[in-house]
Amino acid sequence: MILRPLGAAAGVVLLICGGGAAQTVPEPPDFRMSDYRAAVPETLAGATVIDAAEAERLWREGAAVFVDVLPRPERPAELPPDTYWRAAERLAIPGSTWLPNTGYGVLAPEVQAYFEAGLASIGEATTPAVFYCLKDCWMSWNAAKRAIELGLEDVHWFPDGTNGWVERDLPLEPLKPWVPETSD
Repeated sequence: MILRPLGAAAGVVLLICGGGAAQTVPEPPDFRMSDYRAAVPETLAGATVIDAAEAERLWREGAAVFVDVLPRPERPAELPPDTYWRAAERLAIPGSTWLPNTGYGVLAPEVQAYFEAGLASIGEATTPAVFYCLKDCWMSWNAAKRAIELGLEDVHWFPDGTNGWVERDLPLEPLKPWVPETSD
């Protein structure tokens, strides 16, 4: 019968490919240093991992500040100086503070200082803070971990980010990067 060889072949394919089952990503002991757009762990020690429903509840109740850490692309160095260039608009969870480029594994001292100042501007160490970027993006995991290490006491990590937010038909708004206040 022809079905038996096909059934056996399908079984071999399932064994090789893992049957389509999602593999659990272990929580690393330190920051993710590369390949930031990849499957993320289900946990973050010291943080509360939340789904889109919980993120929506916190947002609607005004019970947390939201921190977007999606990187902001820089003007490509190879563009001629007279070429017009504009970064893509960032659409984010309304009311968020955007601290771009703060989710990398290692931060330059000025970016670390920017991150710390940005966090200080949004509340006390006890203020609940939700960190996000996009689904399957380690930037928010790194930033939330960094916030915990800096002493934030109520860190929430929203691993589905704006993708999960949009899947619930929730609004987005254009967001500009946070700029520190300057004293004149």
